[in-house]
Amino acid sequence: MRPHRPHPRTPLLEASMRQEADHRVPVLIVGGSLVGLSTSLFLGRLGVPHLLVERHSGTSIHPRGRGNNVRTMELYRVAGLEDDIKAAASLLADNHGILQTPTLVGDAGEWLFKHIDPGGGLARFSPTGWCLCSQNDLEPVLLEGARRLGGDLRYSHELETFEQDGDGVTATVRDRATDERYTVRADYLVAADGPRSPVRSRLGIGQSGPGDLFANVSVTFRSKLLADVVGDRRFICCYLTDPEADGALLPVDNKEHWVFHAPWHPERGESLDEFTEERLQRHIRRAIGVAGLDVEITGKASWRAAERVADRYAAGRVFLAGDSAHEMSPTGAFGSNTGIQDAHNLAWKLAAVLDGWAGPGLLDTYDAERRPVALATSARASARSVEHSHPGFAPAPGIGGGRRGGILNVVLGYRYPEGAVVGADRSQEVVPDAVRLTGEPGTRAPHLWLRHEGERVSTLDLYERSLVLLSDGRSEAGWHTAARRIAETEGVRLVSYRFGADLVHEPEGTDAAPAPDWSAAHGTTLDGAVLVRPDGFIAWRTPSASPDPEATLREALKNLLHTA
Repeated sequence: MRPHRPHPRTPLLEASMRQEADHRVPVLIVGGSLVGLSTSLFLGRLGVPHLLVERHSGTSIHPRGRGNNVRTMELYRVAGLEDDIKAAASLLADNHGILQTPTLVGDAGEWLFKHIDPGGGLARFSPTGWCLCSQNDLEPVLLEGARRLGGDLRYSHELETFEQDGDGVTATVRDRATDERYTVRADYLVAADGPRSPVRSRLGIGQSGPGDLFANVSVTFRSKLLADVVGDRRFICCYLTDPEADGALLPVDNKEHWVFHAPWHPERGESLDEFTEERLQRHIRRAIGVAGLDVEITGKASWRAAERVADRYAAGRVFLAGDSAHEMSPTGAFGSNTGIQDAHNLAWKLAAVLDGWAGPGLLDTYDAERRPVALATSARASARSVEHSHPGFAPAPGIGGGRRGGILNVVLGYRYPEGAVVGADRSQEVVPDAVRLTGEPGTRAPHLWLRHEGERVSTLDLYERSLVLLSDGRSEAGWHTAARRIAETEGVRLVSYRFGADLVHEPEGTDAAPAPDWSAAHGTTLDGAVLVRPDGFIAWRTPSASPDPEATLREALKNLLHTA
């Protein structure tokens, strides 16, 4: 573990705190929004008992954070919630693209992009796709899923203080409904407590980056006539560019419920109090281009876009995830997705260490892997805002000038040159120019459709609760036997599958192409083997047989899991 300096205490006092704690759990999660709930879900899937505390009384009530990218949906698919999330998102299932126009009257304007997956090319890379599900619809699905798995999730409960020592973390939590306090003793604490994270502040962890980018006032409103103005333009978001009333319009149900983001300029001394109901109504009507439009304001909330990344993601036994670790411009929906993927990366590592089949050093790889991804992704998010001329964003020189282009390489093609990988090419960029999922260590494993135990599955569906070794059933290289022996004798969660035996290629249809060569798809040979992590990233691969496959595999596992 990374060295840390807890407050001085005597061994007797430390022992007393551990004994007197009201609750004892392996993991305490602070924050119950998207990232905290996802952490609970992923830990629950791995059988890790945990407690989540959230200061608010319930899940989000504001429709925001709606873009769930393909990588996030892969994680929710494996966690068994893909269908439930799609059902919750059904009202916006036909919405695609971003429109930019002076007003919505007439046919002016242009589509910045009209379809997120034109031509259906994404199917080559993934068994799922993007899903437009607002945070207020997604969080209840995650909450129900996490509780079904035994998660202890407590809303209106707030973390007040915490201290850590060499064996764990002792926290004081207040029940905001009763004002009662209780203590929790946990092996680890995960802070998913937002951009102004009290946990990060208490740890003294700084942040780097340009800082605040722009601010908006997000308005929910009802309008029965707006659907006729919008017509058949089923957009995800519409940027309205009237210089006197610019903003972003987002549908909630395509009928009468909408969201409008109005630029707010606190740097010019503009206060939130100036955004009266009358002003917002005038602004929305002018932006849309219909003076007499019915606009009933139903809610208002301010938010600030920023580009910041924490200088480190962990201190001792405390880890940062989501907005507490990074803030990103909202264009492209990178922020929430990056946070959910933080949670998934951390969850399997916590489970492996707590279960005893990995050493504590594995947890250091969380920072090594996820922080570079956040740095690259946050720069890409700011560049995307510049590309789209996001309302209210007037970037200072040097901000948002990062690499531009597509986003699939950012959301699906990112890699871990360092971390819990063996044999990764450290010279490679974290975010490449194109999506290259060819089995290289540190990249997301390739997707192939298979028949396994009578069911049609993706290779990605095999990765969640254990390490997975892939080899060929026609080979005599001995990788399958070696993996089974190690799993039986060492207690490592390791499952071995053989293509052509346990796994059979599943054609797409009667006219489908011949079965792909799994070994070529993974960058190896029929005598080689590929080790995949529980999060679906390639941990190690070898292109050929070994004189002693068991010893070779043991060495790879030792380096990967920090069990030396």
